[in-house]
Amino acid sequence: MVRLNEIRAGEVAVEAPTAADAGLVFVGRIRTPWTDRLACPRQGRSDGPTCRIEVFAPWREALDGVALYARLEVLYWLHLSRRDLVRQSPASDGVARGTFSLRSPVRPNPIGTSIATLVRAEPGLLHVRGLDCLDGTPLLDIKPDRSLFTPLAPPQPGDAQAGDPPRPGG
Repeated sequence: MVRLNEIRAGEVAVEAPTAADAGLVFVGRIRTPWTDRLACPRQGRSDGPTCRIEVFAPWREALDGVALYARLEVLYWLHLSRRDLVRQSPASDGVARGTFSLRSPVRPNPIGTSIATLVRAEPGLLHVRGLDCLDGTPLLDIKPDRSLFTPLAPPQPGDAQAGDPPRPGG
């Protein structure tokens, strides 16, 4: 994590595109076999079809080291989803639940996330299994699966903290 906008040795910065809507920048596009929401799986499967994550220039250099991880957390913008429901009935049984208690694509900020299995990496392109989004879905971010990742940066005090922190003033 870069703190105070510093650039450390070996790091490379690029000029980011102008941000739109909450400052998000699409860093790529996801290619899947699904073009219809009714055919798209509700949850990705590690034995599902191989999908492609295409990373746009200038973000391709950010893929350096990704191939070290068997699983990746992929975050994407569910661009065709509505954003106005606060309660939903996923089983169409009349029992409504709050949007934040569901993994539905219908949410105020339609951010999708999947843990994908890396099949192979090529320059600017990742082949993965386990996605559950439509062909052409905008890519927001890629991170190593947190269960496989050990931070590379030196530890800081909060890393080992357990329990509730002390409250100011007692």
